[in-house]
Amino acid sequence: MAMNREQKRMLQRQGQLTEDGAPKASRRPAPSPNAPKEPRTKPKQFVREVKGELRKVAWPTRAETLSLSMVVFVFLVLLTALIAGLDFGFSKTVLWIVDQ
Repeated sequence: MAMNREQKRMLQRQGQLTEDGAPKASRRPAPSPNAPKEPRTKPKQFVREVKGELRKVAWPTRAETLSLSMVVFVFLVLLTALIAGLDFGFSKTVLWIVDQ
């Protein structure tokens, strides 16, 4: 991976590179076995939070849903027809080659 001068200077300021541009070898500290764990969310609280997040979603209108569904359906029909046509053409070509 090639780095430009700005990237090298930024990494040096962050302490990830030495002065000559070589990466500093460092080990990540092992996780402490006594580290406090987050308490589990109770199912009731989880459902409440999910409902709150779903209220923030910008849901499409019925007209948008129908128009986008039609686009997907038309694309699906066209792609299916294309693949079926290619399959038919290739199978006829292979059978014509084999019969010769």
